[in-house]
Amino acid sequence: MKIVIIGGGFAGINLAKELVNHPQIQVTLVDKNNYNFFPPLIYQVATAFLEPSSISYPFRKFFAGKKNLQFRLGELLSAVPAENKIILSNGELTYDYLVFATGAETSYFGMENVMKNAIPMKTLNDAIEMRNALLKNLEKAAITKDMRKRRKLLTIVVAGGGPTGVEVSGMFAEMRKNILLKEYPELETSASNVYLVDGGDALLSPMSEASQKDTLEALTKLGVVVKLHTRVTDYVDDTVFFENGETIKTKNLIWAAGVSAKLFDGIPKESYGRGRRMATDQYNKVNGFENIYAIGDTAILAGDKNFPDGHPQVAQVAIQQGLNLAKNFKALVQNKPLKPFAYNDKGSMAIIGKNKAVVDLPSLKWHFKGFFAWIIWLFIHLISLITYRNRLNTFWNWMVAYFARDQSLRMIIRPEKRSLEDKEI
Repeated sequence: MKIVIIGGGFAGINLAKELVNHPQIQVTLVDKNNYNFFPPLIYQVATAFLEPSSISYPFRKFFAGKKNLQFRLGELLSAVPAENKIILSNGELTYDYLVFATGAETSYFGMENVMKNAIPMKTLNDAIEMRNALLKNLEKAAITKDMRKRRKLLTIVVAGGGPTGVEVSGMFAEMRKNILLKEYPELETSASNVYLVDGGDALLSPMSEASQKDTLEALTKLGVVVKLHTRVTDYVDDTVFFENGETIKTKNLIWAAGVSAKLFDGIPKESYGRGRRMATDQYNKVNGFENIYAIGDTAILAGDKNFPDGHPQVAQVAIQQGLNLAKNFKALVQNKPLKPFAYNDKGSMAIIGKNKAVVDLPSLKWHFKGFFAWIIWLFIHLISLITYRNRLNTFWNWMVAYFARDQSLRMIIRPEKRSLEDKEI
């Protein structure tokens, strides 16, 4: 059985791992990057508290020694279901079963200026670009004599009140308190604000009311200006415009406000559901096909009575769907019945700052906050990293940051621009 997996995120890598060394299954994982990375921690790369290598690992090194797993670097251009093949940016692949595990991409809700000028928070490349942009703006602020320009350079607006927005705004607030004046004495008398804006009526909307209230209180104490019912409509000439008529002048608009799935040539529009996600049955089989599946953020599954509008686009759904589909592929080989997917909600969490987090465990109806919740958050994220090497590196960096209230990773590293293109890769 030849299985091709498009995408090596939570869903794709867990599907591949579960099929390791199966004698009757050959797996090829395709990804446009040659590494797996851990999205929940990219904001710590963006704020220079972790190195990129702490949360990423090369696919080929991970697949080494696993005889039935192969990796192909390439970007999917189109699928040809009638011929059981896909067209990549560097060739073609045939399959018996095709699995889309392509995740989601940043959604700017049709706002062209926001897309061009805001800083996204979705990929490892985004995190590195954000780190460079913020550090360069700090250096500019340190030498400018124009106070209005300096204020724009130091003001940060984070759009989106989900876990990413909460976590990155809390990190910025702590950096301002513990690092900014220590390393940039030129800015001692300068005002700097961190704004967290969201169009809804609460932060962390999928979580409990207790978590929403605790998060708002903790961020406010850190000095973050939280603006709810405040929807971004444009970002022009270093000015963020809001639906209610307000504006904020800033050079730093961090976009963590929404995601959408991707559309692919060869998959008809009838196979897509809400949010451009591929509509699947309860076994993750894409509507209209017998041998094409979708898992994770790119899929919207019908048949789970507890989630009639589709599952949330979170890591646990992707992981569980990858593992369940792997078991079903094994069952197919053995002509055994398949198991429908049912999501087990293990809980949700968000970190706010040092010794501050919120955790909800809905199955037990428990809510935690403060230091204990912070420890739970650290532990869960640490064990979720893909290798022991990642866990050790991250743990070491966290210990340094905890006791020193700082890190020494704030370097602006810009790749050299070359004229030669590498489209064939």
